[in-house]
Amino acid sequence: MTNKETLTLPKSALIAFLTLSTAMTASAFAQEAPAAPAATTPAAPAEAAPAATEMTPEQIAAFNTAVTDFTAGQSAQQSGDNATAVAKYEAAIPAIKTAVESDPSKMDNVNFLANALYANAAAYGAMGQLDKTIALYGESLPHWRKVVEAKPTDAASRNILAGILIQMGNQKLGAQDKAGSAPLYSEALTLARKSVAENASDNISKNILLSALIGASQSTSDTALQAEAVEMSKKMLADGSVDATNKPSAQALTGAPQAG
Repeated sequence: MTNKETLTLPKSALIAFLTLSTAMTASAFAQEAPAAPAATTPAAPAEAAPAATEMTPEQIAAFNTAVTDFTAGQSAQQSGDNATAVAKYEAAIPAIKTAVESDPSKMDNVNFLANALYANAAAYGAMGQLDKTIALYGESLPHWRKVVEAKPTDAASRNILAGILIQMGNQKLGAQDKAGSAPLYSEALTLARKSVAENASDNISKNILLSALIGASQSTSDTALQAEAVEMSKKMLADGSVDATNKPSAQALTGAPQAG
């Protein structure tokens, strides 16, 4: 890396900037016997982190262009022009990936890539291309996990990771893949419980936890989780903290009357 050519990273790329969504919550409650949770696999021994490699001047220039494209994508997305946002994000992502591959330990770039993939997923979702949304969520998962591991007090990133896991779980549950959805909900539950424990009055965190509980209660035969989902639904319906996405499922769980 030369003094004349340096990486520039926008501050906006270092924070989770999109509104959390727990859309795609499964609204139908399956009647057949739930599948058993997937068996856990012992973790593999930790491998040594790959050594960082120096980026070429051309790669640095491409990264700096990616920053410009990403910023333009944000502006387009915020104005509702999701097609342009997708084009800008997809132009930016390859160079960001290269930067992460050159030094996986540089968390600013990992965070940047996680946000770029997440933003692209949201833009595709707004255009109704949910298959692409789910694929991008899956691609972003290892990067969000690294961010959350590196920043354990960053509730915003933790909640985004939980939301992504929930939406991926919902997609599998909607396809009747209960065994595949269960570990996604389980991971989301752990994250959401931590956020609620840190800030019990935060409605975003509470709704993420409720979404995870609703999904988990449908993907496993764990009666304790099912009871917890019902109890939390009752409390949040009573105090008005349940959001529009969770409300129909919360009402169905508790037998509460539904509007209209």
